[in-house]
Amino acid sequence: MWRFYVNSSIIYYYQPYKKVFFFDLFCAAIISLVDLAFPQILRQLTNTLFTQSKEMILHALPFLVILFLIGYIIQFLCRYYVSCQGHIMGAQMERDMRKDLFDQYERLSFSFYDQHNTGNMMSRLVSDLFDISEIAHHGPENLFISLIKIVGSFIFLFMMQWKLALILLIIVIVMLIVSYHQNQHMQETFLDNRRKIGSINETLEDSLGGIRIVQAFTNEAIERDKFEKGNEAFLLSKKDNYHAMGSFQSMNTFFIGLMYVVTMIMGGYFIAQREMQP
Repeated sequence: MWRFYVNSSIIYYYQPYKKVFFFDLFCAAIISLVDLAFPQILRQLTNTLFTQSKEMILHALPFLVILFLIGYIIQFLCRYYVSCQGHIMGAQMERDMRKDLFDQYERLSFSFYDQHNTGNMMSRLVSDLFDISEIAHHGPENLFISLIKIVGSFIFLFMMQWKLALILLIIVIVMLIVSYHQNQHMQETFLDNRRKIGSINETLEDSLGGIRIVQAFTNEAIERDKFEKGNEAFLLSKKDNYHAMGSFQSMNTFFIGLMYVVTMIMGGYFIAQREMQP
């Protein structure tokens, strides 16, 4: 088992696809930068070009159209690469992990199979590895995009009005702390979901694999009762998961709304104090 766990470090599975991975992060950075740049360009145009004469505005518009179109075409190509090649990379990593796990299963002793059910092992081999591959693709990419957008946004905010930006930064820090603790609880419920679905697979494998014996001894009611217990336990686990997910998402939405409220109130205050332009 030791050899498998050493080789199963998630970084190990990135190695054959590191060119795709780094280009995926590069494309993610381009997507974020385009999203950050265009509002700032529009803000500058509103304060400069669009206050000029009719002739100057009309003369500049074709160049602006070309600039914005080029930017969005580049973003389109980058987003296509991230969505397509990034997912293909995740699927390839999933294939490699499944192959290694299957090879490890074949090396294990008979005593291991005496203690573990086939249905449970199938869950590890199929559904759990799918979740891992999704994280392997989306995790670094989403973290990278979010980091660029948050840092870039606050750089622009501090350039506009540092006092307002500081208040918003404090709210974001509190939001991150609360989200971290809620996410910990949500991860526990996800782990419990995996255990429960493994238990259902285990019951199914026992019941369906020995269906002739079950029918011969007319034990269908007993097997049905075993399955119903596992099914209900999985439902309860899913309910806990959705409660945690609902709490996580609604709390994040609350903090986002709070930032709008603070921006409106404190922005109005700074405008009234002549410390900020509308």
